[in-house]
Amino acid sequence: MSRPLRADIDLDALRHNYQLACDLAPRSRSLAVIKADAYGHGAVACAHALADLAPAFAVATIEEALALREGGITHPVVLLEGVFEAAEYTLAAQHDFWCAIHSEWQLAALEATELSVPLSCWIKFDSGMHRLGFTAPEAIEAKARLEASGKARDLHLMTHFATADSLTPDYFRQQLAAVQRLAESLELPLCLANSPATLACPEAHGAWNRPGIMLYGADPLEGANEASRRLKPVMTLSTAIIAVREIAIGEPVGYAGRFVAKRPTRIGVIACGYGDGYDRHAVDGTPVLVDGQETVLAGKVSMDMMTVDITGIPEAEVGSRVVLWGMGLDVNRVAASCDTISYTLLTGVLPRVPRFYHGGRLSVVAESGVEASSTHA
Repeated sequence: MSRPLRADIDLDALRHNYQLACDLAPRSRSLAVIKADAYGHGAVACAHALADLAPAFAVATIEEALALREGGITHPVVLLEGVFEAAEYTLAAQHDFWCAIHSEWQLAALEATELSVPLSCWIKFDSGMHRLGFTAPEAIEAKARLEASGKARDLHLMTHFATADSLTPDYFRQQLAAVQRLAESLELPLCLANSPATLACPEAHGAWNRPGIMLYGADPLEGANEASRRLKPVMTLSTAIIAVREIAIGEPVGYAGRFVAKRPTRIGVIACGYGDGYDRHAVDGTPVLVDGQETVLAGKVSMDMMTVDITGIPEAEVGSRVVLWGMGLDVNRVAASCDTISYTLLTGVLPRVPRFYHGGRLSVVAESGVEASSTHA
């Protein structure tokens, strides 16, 4: 019998969440952001599931973009960080990759590169995030140089918001005003809205939006709104109890004896640990579902195992199903118990955890070499 840990990926939920992004911004087109292996969900499988809905995809690196091409995806792909060396421009032109341009060296490298066709270029403006991007005067110069070079087509202006998820939107509005002022002079189509802005800031909806984490059903807002409550979880990480222990009052459980029984306690040992990507920082009390009933982590996460308190679930036994996050248990609740965010948990699920795909465009997924199943486990 194989180890019971698995990640079930609901492609119908993925499609629902993408359609929600489109419905919230009917005058925008939405890039489907599938960087970091679609936030841990499998980029090729997710791209095939969205291929009839999304006009383009977005990734962080050219390696991620090439993996999509190798997986049979022919849509345009935006390189959100642009190229990391000049030679990548040649590949971008060959494969119809659209390139962000955020720095002088990228601009100069493009001007110096012989291309088979001009590239779609997205000028990145630093409106206040202060990671990547040009100042306003530099962005104006970049547009002029790109137009003069003959190497660029379909220019866009993009920026990234630091606080669109916040309950106090003052800095977001400052950034939005800055990019809107620049857009008036550049007269370029805008790509502004990330997931939080797509969900909660319609004033930031541009020619393109770029929903990311919301596609996978995790709410990125500090305070949920009507739209974010409609998101559906895409990944359900589940396993089973592999042993049951009876612990007396005062007995410790696990490494360092962090959990000490305050009553006669039934402990369920489950097959999952930090070697699978579950966060070792999870505290006692982190929520877990056992046979559909909520209980809590009891003891430190080990490499391959975890221990949960099943005292209040007398019917729980070896083989009982355990949901670590997903359907029935919001990944954001688990992330809060690990002092992290949902992005970290989802992208951290390691390759030894098998993914099983359900719904969506399963015939295409199967043809791409990704394991698919037509029913939920």
